[in-house]
Amino acid sequence: MPTPSLSLSSARALHLTAQQLHQPLKRPATYADLLACIQQMALLQIDTISVVARSPYLVLFSRLGYFPAEWLEKALFERQLFEYWAHEACFIPVEDYRLLRHKMLNPQNMGWKFNQAWFDEHQTDISALLLHIAEKGPVRSADFTSDKRGSSGWWDWKPHKRHLEILFTSGELMVAERRNFHRVYDLRKNILPDWDDTAHTLSKDAAEFEMLCRSAQALGIFKIEWLADYYRLKRINSKKLAEKLLDLGLIVPVEVESFADPLYVHRDFVDLLDQHKIESSVTALLSPFDPVIWDRKRALELFNFDYRIECYTPEAKRKYGYFTLPILNRGEIIGRTDAKMHRKFGILEIKSLHLETGIKISKRRASDLAQAISRFAQWHGAKKVALGNIPAALAELWGEGWNLLAES
Repeated sequence: MPTPSLSLSSARALHLTAQQLHQPLKRPATYADLLACIQQMALLQIDTISVVARSPYLVLFSRLGYFPAEWLEKALFERQLFEYWAHEACFIPVEDYRLLRHKMLNPQNMGWKFNQAWFDEHQTDISALLLHIAEKGPVRSADFTSDKRGSSGWWDWKPHKRHLEILFTSGELMVAERRNFHRVYDLRKNILPDWDDTAHTLSKDAAEFEMLCRSAQALGIFKIEWLADYYRLKRINSKKLAEKLLDLGLIVPVEVESFADPLYVHRDFVDLLDQHKIESSVTALLSPFDPVIWDRKRALELFNFDYRIECYTPEAKRKYGYFTLPILNRGEIIGRTDAKMHRKFGILEIKSLHLETGIKISKRRASDLAQAISRFAQWHGAKKVALGNIPAALAELWGEGWNLLAES
């Protein structure tokens, strides 16, 4: 049977279909949509930078449109999701807890996230913390702010945050909820009372194979070498993994324009190969931590988009801005914008907008961008969009910005 072939634009659109960025949701989002969205992505990375909405909300907004932000906290509180280290710190569907549990049981392999020497040195205080939570209930790190001993005289609160993080990494504590996006920790047995390590925990090899399968499903189309990064797994034997996935019928090879070697399509998306052309009609500002973009090498190979986040770069050395958002437009990543929400004044400021080399501004593209920026601004509660350093072709159309209609 001949190997199917795809144009590069169709391959990109297939990936965006797997990532739920192929067409806008044509009805108001529901809570069930949010859960299904995270389930399909497998992982929703957490980041606390808030010059615009925090990353997990941005990722969901780009796929669902307007949704109440409290739905994410609700999903965590209702045990639909849990938090743990995966790609980085992530919200993860609770049914996938079994994929990560082996890491918690061997936290010494978690690098900087777990310090055995600290754990051993502070065993008495850590045991006291666990007893405190068992007796008094969930805690935040902000509950322990004094450098002095508590009124009971039994605790030196100063190293509390490190204790909590180590207990989180080792799985003794879980995040029960978030309050103003701050973690609230509780004992694992209170959050997952039916979990049984003996009956439910997968071996490292079995868990990692399932994670690679989940990665393939979430990406839709991929080079085998791209799979490991999704859950930040260590180097894999690409040839053996491809053979195993092919033998199981989970993937099929496909020739893709501009790629020397075949890529693979997950079986959930094989039916799309029968279409003459696969397309995406979405225009959205993506989070820097969106799964489409978080693997910088994959973004470069698939979208020819060379991206880095510059918030950790000294200001004088930044090329594009502090927190640039990649711009997705109908299957292409066409540029990036440095945006900031001035919440006190109700203004979304587009500080700069840079287009990729060769990207032209047609009437449709300009309209797509203006609508996407307006939706983004309205979701943030803005009443106005203010424009800074943008391409001349857009400045001619948009001027210095525009006012927004109130949401109906």
